[in-house]
Amino acid sequence: MAREIATVAGGCFWCVEAVFQDIVGVESVESGYIGGTVVNPTYKQVCGGNTGHAEAVRLTFDPALLAYGDLLDIFFHTHDPTQLNRQGNDIGTQYRSAIFPNSPAQAEEAEAAKRRNQADWEKPIVTTIEPDSHWYPAEDYHQGYWEGEGQRNPYCLAVIPPKLAKLRKSYAARLKAAAEA
Repeated sequence: MAREIATVAGGCFWCVEAVFQDIVGVESVESGYIGGTVVNPTYKQVCGGNTGHAEAVRLTFDPALLAYGDLLDIFFHTHDPTQLNRQGNDIGTQYRSAIFPNSPAQAEEAEAAKRRNQADWEKPIVTTIEPDSHWYPAEDYHQGYWEGEGQRNPYCLAVIPPKLAKLRKSYAARLKAAAEA
């Protein structure tokens, strides 16, 4: 069975990771850094805003269960793609909304998804579509953060549950729990 990789950035990677953990067809979610100039950046360096990297997630998914375009629709509906270089109180280019296609077909679909989803937003979508570049996995303690430490972190408790509620409301049929029922 063929697997594909999708890389997206939509603010804090803990928040984006939490959204995609429960989607049917998503087999793994890894938090990391992409799009910058520093080799092997650390969380502290990326948070400083001087490396050019975005906090992002790399998703391994089964395209027979989840089309790339559908994955992007979920992405566009679970963060605010109209905020330039920020998500809520997280400000800086490291929190930009971006898609990093890894093939010409993904690049075409990213452009189509951006156009398709614009109708759902009053302001223009500012999500960038950037070249796929070197991926640096985040430190181990960032992986699966919401399922562990995140549920005791006040920031995560303020930001992630509303995203998950929106996901459950708009994409209930795509959730692993619904598929198992």
